[in-house]
Amino acid sequence: MRPFRRLRPVRASLRWKIAALAAATACLVAAAVGVLVHVWIAMDIRERAVRQAGNAVYSAMDVYRRTGTLTDGAKIDPAGLPNALRTLSDGDRHTAYDGRIHHNLGPSVWAAQRTGGPGSPVLAVQVNMSSDLHTLRQLDATMTVASLVALAAAAPLAAYGAGLLARRLRRVSETAERISTGDLDARTGPTKGGDEVAEIAATVDLMADSLGQRLRTERQFTADVAHELRTPVGGLLAAADLLPPGETEDLLRARVRDLRGLVEDLLEISRLDAGAEQPVRAHVPLGEVVAEAVARTGFDTEVTLADTRHADPAGTVETDPRRLERIVGNLVVNAHRHGGVPVRITVDGHTVVVRDHGPGFPADLLREGPRRFHTGAKERGSGHGLGLTIALGQARLLGAELSLDNAPDGGAVATLRLPG
Repeated sequence: MRPFRRLRPVRASLRWKIAALAAATACLVAAAVGVLVHVWIAMDIRERAVRQAGNAVYSAMDVYRRTGTLTDGAKIDPAGLPNALRTLSDGDRHTAYDGRIHHNLGPSVWAAQRTGGPGSPVLAVQVNMSSDLHTLRQLDATMTVASLVALAAAAPLAAYGAGLLARRLRRVSETAERISTGDLDARTGPTKGGDEVAEIAATVDLMADSLGQRLRTERQFTADVAHELRTPVGGLLAAADLLPPGETEDLLRARVRDLRGLVEDLLEISRLDAGAEQPVRAHVPLGEVVAEAVARTGFDTEVTLADTRHADPAGTVETDPRRLERIVGNLVVNAHRHGGVPVRITVDGHTVVVRDHGPGFPADLLREGPRRFHTGAKERGSGHGLGLTIALGQARLLGAELSLDNAPDGGAVATLRLPG
């Protein structure tokens, strides 16, 4: 679980998806129009050839019957005549399509009619469509080139238009991401147009207003409660000092100290939420600060200094030592209370790793991050669930990254990476 994980942009952006969709649509339209035009012109060529052949047979038959001569390219029982026309059973005109191609001639349409009664010769006329079909092929090529040119011009326009939409959506996405990382003042603001994108932007801003108001109310309530409890808790602690020594006095003092610690934690969280805390940075030896923070917890913890010289030539880092001790102390206490021994700390360069050998972090904590007054699974012990929350807030204040994970062989692993 990485609390500071940013939303990663998708590999195929909306802009290029829309541009690809527009290009695919243009290709489909061009293909459909091309097919329709091709089929319509091919049918028209064939119908004109049928009419031309029929009219030629009618004229040639009239001349043949009157003069006995052949005109308009007419022939008597030509060798290439289709069988369907060679065996006509009546004296009417008939046509037939011949798809054969011979010496670049064809396909063609034949028209035929018997010169007399049954068994008489057949007068036929052949109309070659090769010239018209060649023109059709040239038209197909021209339409293909025109479609490609139109597609080349339309694709950039579609990409530009989609880019305008993608930029508007990206503004909304960036605003939502800033809100998710804790910037409750982030707003998309007015967007151009009155379409769905503008409606989404307005909805995100309205959600941010509502969420910010609720969080501010909760934070103010937490701060007020902590401030109001601080005085009576201090009074209880002073009153406990007046009790005679004994088991009751020890028990009462322990409970009052726990209550005071809870109040101080609430006050610290309220200050972090309000942005009232500012780090006081200094160059400090990272290994020594970690060792001192571990010693103050009172728990038996193994500290290993891998190579702090990676921090800088003097083996130091620039950070707020008090807040760094707070983070490390909270992680160590959490590991001992809710994890299992042994607890080991490794310091390497700018990185501090706290590892225990318990049941590990609960799945919901890794998925959603630390939550106040939520300790996760029962087997991780009891507590008010503020330690990791404070450690996360202090790490954010220092510009560090605190990531929580479980080791493959069991146990919780908290990794603090200080900025270089």
